[in-house]
Amino acid sequence: MDKIIFLKNKAIQIRKELLQMIYNAKTGHTGGSLSSVDILVALYYEIMKVDPKNSKWKSRDRFVLSKGHSVEGYYTILADLGFFPKDELKYFCKFNSRLIGHPSVKVPGVEMNTGALGHGLSVAVGMALAGKMDKKNYKVYVLMGDGELAEGSIWEGAMAAGHYKLDNLIGIIDRNHLQISGNTENIMSLENLKEKWNSFGWNVLVEDGNNIKKMIDVIKKIPIAKEKPHLIIANTIKGKGVPFIENDAKWHHKVPNQDQLKEALEILDSLLKKGFNI
Repeated sequence: MDKIIFLKNKAIQIRKELLQMIYNAKTGHTGGSLSSVDILVALYYEIMKVDPKNSKWKSRDRFVLSKGHSVEGYYTILADLGFFPKDELKYFCKFNSRLIGHPSVKVPGVEMNTGALGHGLSVAVGMALAGKMDKKNYKVYVLMGDGELAEGSIWEGAMAAGHYKLDNLIGIIDRNHLQISGNTENIMSLENLKEKWNSFGWNVLVEDGNNIKKMIDVIKKIPIAKEKPHLIIANTIKGKGVPFIENDAKWHHKVPNQDQLKEALEILDSLLKKGFNI
């Protein structure tokens, strides 16, 4: 099977599983988890150097999910790759489960606890700087939400990364334009986002974050500029893959009922059968 077709199908399967997780737990962040799946699939199945059998491998690439509330797709992928037993997903957000509603370092493959928005980039800067100081060749990837960019610590991290010329750091923004309260431009306007990050000394790329092939192609070109951190503004659709969830801020933290889950899974199943890219 063609690798891109395999990855597209994988992304659909991940969406099915994360929806089932959210339904079973009766809690979760549906919209942002769905929008970020294709980015995570591109990173984990094609780009990053990781070893599920040795999650602390010193030469591994590092990944930080700064938008920690969108953890469902992240956990599903880690389980699918074998970082921990897949059967454990059914205990998501259950009593005594290590699979809590935000990433936890108790889970193999998770580099840091996240969830308090705005912290991930600063820690990723530290990881990337440590790699430079230790003369290691690993890369550090950090996925941020666009609503998260209202946090001042993001811009402190952005300034530090530019100052230290961290070309081993790749930031990705899940630019779906929606946060829990509505459109980002109505709540705390971000544009011109590319110019802002450029001004902090970053090399900025813009791509379709729901197109796995394009995301892989753009990430594989990095580093494009030496001694500059890289940022990908990944334009996505919140709730991508399920039409009645797409572009609806109400689904930021909404759980599907039984009928909605059934409809969503049927939609995704039909895409798998037809071999369409969502």
